[in-house]
This record gives sequence, C-alpha cells and structure tokens, in this order.
Amino acid sequence: MQEPTFLILTALAAEPLHGYGLIRAVADLSDGDVRLRAGTLYGALDRLAEQGLIEIERTEEVEGRLRRYYRLTDGGAAALTEQSARLRRNAAAAETQLRRRLAPGMSFSAMVEAAA
Repeated sequence: MQEPTFLILTALAAEPLHGYGLIRAVADLSDGDVRLRAGTLYGALDRLAEQGLIEIERTEEVEGRLRRYYRLTDGGAAALTEQSARLRRNAAAAETQLRRRLAPGMSFSAMVEAAA
C-alpha cells in the first residue's frame, strides 16, 4: 500500500471527511511530508471506492457546489489494520538491524535523537 493511500484510510478511520478535509488531515498526519493535490486525491478516492475500501457517506451542497463525505468501510478498516501491523513488523526489523550497527557504548535512543 502506498503511503498516501495509507494516510487517506487512516484519516477516514475516525470520521467521514470531504475532499479538502482529507487533504488537511493527510498533511497533519504526515507532519506535512505528504501533500495531496485535488486531482491526485480524487483519483485515489475513486480507486479506493472501486476496491470497496471507502464509500460515499453523504453529499451536501455548499455554496452551490457538491461536497462528498467519504467513510471507511469494514473492508477498508481491515486493510488498514493489516497494513498497520505490517508496518510495525517492518519498523521492528529495522530497529533490530540498527541496534546491531550501534557503536560501542551508544544507546539506540541516542542514535534516534542524533538522526532527528
């Protein structure tokens, strides 16, 4: 699963959101590292809906424009849960390998702080 897809599903895990709300939520979740453009977002939303991971919860008219709110489906929640577990396993493996690389006397937390 690509990082933007993971973050879109993560943003929808708590509550339904509309497009601009998703753009803001993804930016917040990624500390600004992932910034979705509208075209990219709506293409991803269409693809995720086709896969049954999200669905349109409701549509509202705001200032003459339609605003669609998307929600995570049960299948989307299962996919997000599976991906979260996979990422945790991969992060644990990376930390294990990095600990093997530590200089004598250096703690893992000191290495993490130095990298930040």
